[in-house]
Formats: sequence, C-alpha cells, structure tokens
Amino acid sequence: MMKRKLLYLAFSMLPICAWGQHYSDSIAHFRQKYKQDFLEDTRSPLTAEDTAFLRFYPTNAHYRVTAHFTRTPDSKSFTMLTHSGKMKHYSEYGYATFKLNKKTCTLHVYQSLDLIAKDVKYKNDLFIPFHDQTNYAETFGGGRYIDLTIQDVHDGTLEIDFNKCYNPYCAFKGGYACPIPPKENDLNIAIKAGEKLFGKPVKE
Repeated sequence: MMKRKLLYLAFSMLPICAWGQHYSDSIAHFRQKYKQDFLEDTRSPLTAEDTAFLRFYPTNAHYRVTAHFTRTPDSKSFTMLTHSGKMKHYSEYGYATFKLNKKTCTLHVYQSLDLIAKDVKYKNDLFIPFHDQTNYAETFGGGRYIDLTIQDVHDGTLEIDFNKCYNPYCAFKGGYACPIPPKENDLNIAIKAGEKLFGKPVKE
C-alpha cells in the first residue's frame, strides 16, 4: 500500500516539476536575451565583458503575480523626472492591485508619450517603474523596471513577473535619462526577484 502511495505521489509531481523546469528555462532565456540586447544597442553602457557582472536573484515563481487591473482612460499626461534631470512625458494607462508577502500592493502602469510621438509602434507598450525595500542594499537604489504590453491585460487582470524586472542604464553608467519611479510606485515590501546590483563600480 505504501509503495502505491509513493508511486502515485511521484507521478502526480511530474507535471508540476515539468512546469517548474519550463518556467525556469523561460526566465533563463529572458535573461540571456537581456544580456544580448546590451551588445546590439549602440547606446549601451556595457561591453560584452561587462555582462559577466550582471547579477540576478534565483528564479522564484512566488514573485509571478496575477493582479487585478483597473483601466484609467481619463488620466492626464504628466512629467516624470529622470536621473539626468530631464523630464519625460507619460500618461497612466491603469493600475494593478495584488497581494504579495501577505501585503496588498498597488503599482501604476504608464505609457511613454515621448516614445509614441516618436514612433507609433510603441503605442501598445506599458511601463512599470518601481522602488522596493531591497533598493540600495541588494538592488539599484534608483529603482527597477518592468516592460509589458496592452495585450498582457486579460479580462481585468495583469500578470506581473518580478523575475523579469531589470535595472535602468543609470545603474551601470551616469549620463542617461532614466525615469525615476514616482512615489506612488514605492512598494513597502522586499522584491527579492529580478536583477540585483551590478557587480562592478558604476561608470561616471
């Protein structure tokens, strides 16, 4: 009887293990693509050698959340301060509410009006800059970013995967106009997922 139970448990865990491996592989692929993008961007702050110093938290599906999404179509445009002092123009597309680490959190989701004015191909892009309690100690003090699209919103929900959050260019070198997350996107929890502090001194 005991052997049957053990066999049942072993086989019942196979789909879960397979999903976990598939998810870990997808995050590994995302991070590899992230590193490659530095080598293809003419404005990149990093060289091929520098990418060896990019650091990440271990993949953790706990930080992949499904949020309730509320659209805010009547929101007015506003300016977001950047690390270089330049102002960039955004509008709020909506806000996402979710529970994580036993706390209810809200993140506001934006669209870049400057990018849309530059090229219509950016009209579906969504942007979440945020601060959390890992900043300065384990992650970049200036906050981290998550990129999404309008197509990621489904029936009033939005999946936010913090394993995919990344550092702005300002985390690696000075002189870039990286948006500073608004106070409304300061999370009162530690997001131990995604990109960590760069493993080399920041270039000025």
